[in-house]
Amino acid sequence: MQLRPEALEPHLAKGLAPLYVITSDEHLLALEAADRIRKTARAQGYSERDVLTVERTFKWGELLAANQALSLFGDKKLIELRIPSGKPGKDGSAALQNYVKDLSPDNLTLITLPKLDWQTAKSSWVASLQQAAVYIEIPNVERAQLPGWIGMRLQQQGQGVDRQGLDFIADRVEGNLLAAHQEIQKLGLLYEPGKLSFEQVHDAVMNVARYDVFKLSEAMLGGDAARLTRMLEGLKGEGEALPLVLWAVAEEIRTLLKLKAGMAQGRPLPVLLKEYRIWGPRERMMEPALRRVSLPTLERALQDAAQVDKMVKGLRSKQFGGDAWDAMLQLALKVAR
Repeated sequence: MQLRPEALEPHLAKGLAPLYVITSDEHLLALEAADRIRKTARAQGYSERDVLTVERTFKWGELLAANQALSLFGDKKLIELRIPSGKPGKDGSAALQNYVKDLSPDNLTLITLPKLDWQTAKSSWVASLQQAAVYIEIPNVERAQLPGWIGMRLQQQGQGVDRQGLDFIADRVEGNLLAAHQEIQKLGLLYEPGKLSFEQVHDAVMNVARYDVFKLSEAMLGGDAARLTRMLEGLKGEGEALPLVLWAVAEEIRTLLKLKAGMAQGRPLPVLLKEYRIWGPRERMMEPALRRVSLPTLERALQDAAQVDKMVKGLRSKQFGGDAWDAMLQLALKVAR
């Protein structure tokens, strides 16, 4: 049974299911959902807890043994299985499919996974879990959703701030939801309930953004020059490897070039997107980006990427002055604008 994250609380109020699966890359939200299940389990007499983490040396017989072992005191037991890689392997796939067929009535099982890639999500062991468990897939909070999420969390602690303040917090905590949670809690400790001024927010919130090189492509595709500039400065400040940044941007330029060239030949964009395996949020950003950027611009951008690569390797470039990070910014802005 698939369950929306916001429906978990009402579901738990009606009683516990024998098996829960939480899958998400948002560690804070996954942790909060798991904590709600643990709290309800404790209240209903699940006083013992076994925690198993699937690592390289993990033996899947441990899961079977935990399920079959009787409690020393006759209490009900919570079994937590954590699969950080999201890939249990051949043995794990078989073990999980067998496990869900023989759930002990004295145990509650909680399985936590990262967000599964498209291919893994279609596997037989995932289908078995979805059929047998209350399956909770928690989506990422994307940048566009972050101000609203922050506003909702502030409201829960009796505070509010205007859109300027929400955007300011979002800019400082981008890509780091746990940091956002901590900053919101800090505002609750520093100030009384009610409307917060921008000055209060500005003085309290630290710059804790965790910039993601792959989110850089999102800012470039979206034409958000200010965010793009801020993210590149953040990546540089965090010591990110410039070759990785260049690779991510150049790959996006190559993709846009392939799509643009295909469209110039009269091929429909949906067909091209499917052919190049582009889907999800990235798919939605491609069409406006392709409308904005011309084919000659993309061709020049790819040539410029080769010049930036020379600078990264310590060679001089005829195209760009300054250092390689400045050239990287000029290259990315060429596509963003």
